[in-house]
Amino acid sequence: MPKDITDDRPTWTVMALFLAIALLIAWDLAGDYKEGASLVHLSIEFLVLLACAGGIAFLWRQLRQTRQGLGEALADARRWQNEHRELMQGLGVAIQDQFTRWELSKAEAEVGLLLLKGLSHKEIAAVRGTGERTAKEQARALYRKSGLSGRSTLSSFFLEDLLPPKDESLD
Repeated sequence: MPKDITDDRPTWTVMALFLAIALLIAWDLAGDYKEGASLVHLSIEFLVLLACAGGIAFLWRQLRQTRQGLGEALADARRWQNEHRELMQGLGVAIQDQFTRWELSKAEAEVGLLLLKGLSHKEIAAVRGTGERTAKEQARALYRKSGLSGRSTLSSFFLEDLLPPKDESLD
């Protein structure tokens, strides 16, 4: 299954680890101060404490920026989908019609759509609840029935005519 790009748990885990380290260092620093540790020792521990706090601040900032960027990208994607809904539906129908002409099984057609969406064989297997080997075999059957050589030719079969001809200006 594709990785969930909205999963913040790894960042929160690292931030919690930094916080735990910072708290332990602060506790040790207080104990060392009470015991009369040297200024050099206390300074080094204080610098490590500052580094941990800096790590937390850096990760917090990165998380906020990533969430903001992701929010903007998702809004752009929704806007694009809304603006081109009819075209996408037409393309979806055209793809299904071509899969029917190639006489693909339902499973092979599903694999074909997932290949067009860019999923790996492993991801396709996870989405469909099958083995990776099954997904690969169904992809091979699709390529054999279509007369195409692989994923890139499958994509270009459907996308080639969407692009303007070479001699047309895009200005």
